[in-house]
Amino acid sequence: MKYEDEKILALINEAEKLNKPRNILAGPVRIGDQDYEFAERFFFSDMLKLHIPKTFEPMSITMQKIKYPHEQRPEIVLTNQPGSVNITLNRVDQKLQDEWVERLTSGMKAMLKKMSPANVFYDEQVESVNGKRIGYFDFKSPALDEPAYHMMFYFELSGETVMGSFNCPYKQYTEWRDIVLQIIRSIHTIAPEEGEETSE
Repeated sequence: MKYEDEKILALINEAEKLNKPRNILAGPVRIGDQDYEFAERFFFSDMLKLHIPKTFEPMSITMQKIKYPHEQRPEIVLTNQPGSVNITLNRVDQKLQDEWVERLTSGMKAMLKKMSPANVFYDEQVESVNGKRIGYFDFKSPALDEPAYHMMFYFELSGETVMGSFNCPYKQYTEWRDIVLQIIRSIHTIAPEEGEETSE
């Protein structure tokens, strides 16, 4: 089964290279049977900005308790109208420096592998985005109704750790994967003094 998943991913990656890339910064993007417009959104006292679909709204607390049953839920959970596609952002009171991002990403992946051996892991990368090192990896997880696709990403913000995630039904991941990478690559952190200069 794992081999089949890897083979499918390889075929998809090849197909993506042949297709003209969809650009979230250049106007509406067709994802599945919907057109999404992306807009710059600010988080964590305007110290972080990235492009998110305009129609994504904060998930209700009731739905969060179902979707994220743990006591420590992400600070920010944005979702589409059905609640099936989600982006989360969470600040962790854990010191982080840019040069530690690769080790953190590998460590989180190893921990998830150990906790959930049924997960099927795909890619792991660390990229430089707007002068910031961002680590990410993606995987498929089993579920009672249908498997889910996840992309986890990590970076430093004001000396602390930010953990982000994306998830959607696995059957939709071919439509979303390159879009999620573009969202990650739109991340821009703003130093507090920089924010003070630009605020009115």
